[in-house]
Amino acid sequence: MTTLRNATLLLALACGAGAQNTELTLAQAVERAETNYPAIRVSQEQLNAAAAGIRLARTAYLPRVDALAQANRATRNNVFGLLLPNSVIPSMSGPVLGTNNFGTAWGSAVGGFLSWEPFDFGLRGAGVAAADAARAQSAATLKRTRFEVSSAAADAFLTLLAAEETVTSAQASVDRAQVSLRIIDALVNAQLRPGADSSRAGAELAAARTQQIQAQQAVEVARAALAQFVGAAPEQIHAAAASFRKLPPAPNAAAPDQSTHPIAQEQAATVEQARAQLHILERSYFPRFYLQGSAYARGSGAEVNGSLEGGLGGLAPNTQNYALGFTVTFPISSAPAIHAQEAAQAATVRAQAAKQEQIALELRARWNMAAANLRGARATAENTPVQVSAARAALDQATARYQSGLGNVTEVADAQRLLTQAEIDDALARLSVWRGLLAIAEASGDLQPFVAETNP
Repeated sequence: MTTLRNATLLLALACGAGAQNTELTLAQAVERAETNYPAIRVSQEQLNAAAAGIRLARTAYLPRVDALAQANRATRNNVFGLLLPNSVIPSMSGPVLGTNNFGTAWGSAVGGFLSWEPFDFGLRGAGVAAADAARAQSAATLKRTRFEVSSAAADAFLTLLAAEETVTSAQASVDRAQVSLRIIDALVNAQLRPGADSSRAGAELAAARTQQIQAQQAVEVARAALAQFVGAAPEQIHAAAASFRKLPPAPNAAAPDQSTHPIAQEQAATVEQARAQLHILERSYFPRFYLQGSAYARGSGAEVNGSLEGGLGGLAPNTQNYALGFTVTFPISSAPAIHAQEAAQAATVRAQAAKQEQIALELRARWNMAAANLRGARATAENTPVQVSAARAALDQATARYQSGLGNVTEVADAQRLLTQAEIDDALARLSVWRGLLAIAEASGDLQPFVAETNP
């Protein structure tokens, strides 16, 4: 048993180590974000609630059936006169007997009531349409939320890659500073250079290590930001960078149809929902027609001559009645309120329509800016290799001049910093092109082409 337990533990540790060493691709990060991020589940449940709202609205077409059963023990003193409707004094039927005593009798009642609207001038249909518009709006919100979460996860992934590239360049800078320090120390020890050069080289090494520490800090922060989307511990996240070390192909330069963007679709659904609510109000100021039917039976232990039955007389509902009828109601005094509600809802529809136009303009401007940034990033990425090559040659020349006694330590330090910055610029320039492609995808409203391009 102990051997089996130890083997299981070793297997679990091996699986855990394998999980920690597995590289995470951008496509996997986006997929996990769509699965794990709570905001998407919130929108999904809102969509489920809206779908239930459609089923609720459709129940308005069903007839209403109510049933009643009652037994009571009460006095039977009845009087002439009007009694305004209220919820305190119970109603009483039967003739006025001219008595006033506290003798009680049993009473009973049982019955059912059915009410149904055979037609309603489209009011119930408008309610169902409004519920369906609400479901469509919730579906559009879910799509927009999923799109924004995916975009944020992809952006966090690229941010992590940029931070890791900075760490790589910072480490190379530390390595060069250490080599320079050893060379300078050898020259100082041979009394070929002043001791101040050694101090300057040490300061440059310390500065390079500080830059490396800051770059590593940025990696940890970026890894923590990505962890919230993929649902994993930050220390288990290792971004796969192989696909991003080359320049991607240029995208299609044609501007996309902005009406298909998830944000635009959500706003269009919001406009339709507002119009559906307005249609309900427009169908509200009409007569309401009800086909009604009732069947009931009552029993009473009180006789018409004033006497009372003894025992359990009246508990059996032995007097039956039924009725069929057609009722029409019309809310005459509701006209001012309904018209005011219609005016307010019409203003809401116009405001949402104007917001829809504004979103279309913003999306078009966003795409134009993303296209301009991508062109600039691509041009920069094509130039940075030249910058790195020139900076590396400058460092070699400065080092050779220093070792031959023709240059000073400042020239070497400046050349090292120039090369470090050039390497950082070159690495970030390629990622800036990828980030530009992400911005194009975000402005277009479709991340799938971008995600597919990042697959190795």
